[in-house]
Amino acid sequence: MAVDYKEPAPYRRGEPNPNESMMVRFDKACQLYGLDEGLYNYLKHPVKIIIVSIPVTMDNGKLEVFEGYRVIHDNILGPSKGGIRYAPDVDLDEVKALASWMTWKCAIANLPFGGAKGGVRCDPKKLSSRELELITRRYTVNMLEIFGPDSDVPAPDMNTDEQIMAWIMDTYSMHKKETVTGVVTGKPIVIGGSRGRREATGRGVMIATMAAMKTLEMDTTSCTAVIQGFGNVGSVSADLLNEKGIKIIAISDVSGGYYDPKGIDVKRAIEYVSTHKTLEGGDFGSPVTNEELLEIECDILVPAAKEDQITAHNADRIKAKLIVEGANGPISADADDIIAAKGTRVIPDILANSGGVIVSYFEWVQDRIGYFWDEDDVNARLNRMMTEAFDAVYNTAIKYDTTFRLGAYIYAIDKVSKVLKLRGIYG
Repeated sequence: MAVDYKEPAPYRRGEPNPNESMMVRFDKACQLYGLDEGLYNYLKHPVKIIIVSIPVTMDNGKLEVFEGYRVIHDNILGPSKGGIRYAPDVDLDEVKALASWMTWKCAIANLPFGGAKGGVRCDPKKLSSRELELITRRYTVNMLEIFGPDSDVPAPDMNTDEQIMAWIMDTYSMHKKETVTGVVTGKPIVIGGSRGRREATGRGVMIATMAAMKTLEMDTTSCTAVIQGFGNVGSVSADLLNEKGIKIIAISDVSGGYYDPKGIDVKRAIEYVSTHKTLEGGDFGSPVTNEELLEIECDILVPAAKEDQITAHNADRIKAKLIVEGANGPISADADDIIAAKGTRVIPDILANSGGVIVSYFEWVQDRIGYFWDEDDVNARLNRMMTEAFDAVYNTAIKYDTTFRLGAYIYAIDKVSKVLKLRGIYG
C-alpha cells in the first residue's frame, strides 16, 4: 500500500499536536499491515465534525459565548462512544485525535462502539455551578440530533464528572419526553450509573501492567513504580499497583511531586488529596517537578496526566523499563523510536487506559436491560476483557515483529477494516 507517510515534525514546546502524533502511528501501522489505500483514506477521516456556539448569561449578567465540539471519527462497529472534556485549551485537533483513539480503543477492547470525543473551550475553575450547568445543558441541546443511546454516547473526561453527565441525561430526556439513561455513561449510580465505573480506568491500568509484567518476567515484589498525575486514574492506579506489591516511589499532580525511594504511603496521599484537593503541602518525600519525576530510575512509569509529557526532548532521559500510558497521548510520536531503541516497552494508551470505556460499555448494557451488576461482577468482567485485549495486542505485536503500540493499532485497524468491508460502502 502506498501510504503518504511523513516523519513526525519536530516537537515544538507549547505547540503539541496530538492529532499529528495519532496519524504518524496510524500511517506506520497501515504500512506494516498493508491496508488497502481506499480503506486507509476512509479510516483516516472523521465521519462527522460538529462545532457549536454556546451562549450563556453569566452570573454577572454578561453574555459569554463558548465554543463546543463533537467529533465522530467512526461508527462502523456501532454507536460512537467518547468523553467530553472542559478545558481552556481544548481545540479541534485535540478532539479529532481523541476521537480517533476512541475508535481504536473500542476495537481493541472488542466493544460494539465506534469512536467519538467532545469538548467545550472553557475554564471550569472560573465558573460557578450554575454557569457550568447552563453550558452543559445548552451544549446538549445543540447536540440533540447527534447524541443518543443508538447513535452517540458521551461520557466524562477531563474536568467533567457524574453531575455533568446527569445534566446531559436530564436535558436529553426532557427533549425526548422520556427518561433515557443510556444516552450517557459515567452517571451517578442512583440514576443508572455502574458500580466500579469511577475506578475502572485506573483498575484497567493495573490489569494491563500486571499482564505486561508477566510477559516481561518482572517480579512484582521487587519492582518500583512512578506515577505522574494523581487524579482519578493516577491515584487508583497507584493504589492498586501498591496492593499488588509494587513499591510506589514517586507521585505528582499539577502542584508538583514527591520522591521517596523507600516507598510512598499511597493511601495517606489519597486521603490528603481528598481533603486538600492537591498534593501541595503534603509531606510524602523529597519535592520534584513533574519533568524531574519522569526521569526517575524505576521499573514502571505510569504517565497519567496530559498529552505530550514525553517527547524527543526528554525521551533519552527516561529510565523506566516499562511505560504504561494512563493518560491519552502522554508520549509524542517523535519520541517513539528513541524509547524503542532504549529497550523500554510501552503499553499504549489505546490499550492501557481502556478500562474506563469497557465499564462505560457495561453501564450502557445495564441501562438498556434494566438490570445492574454488583461491583465484583463488574471487576471480574473488566479483568477478563482487559486481559483478552492485552493478549490480542501482544500476539499481534509478535506476529508483525513490532512494538506493543503498533501491534495495538494493527489489531484495531484489522478489525475495523474487516467490518467495513463486510458492511460495504453505501451510496
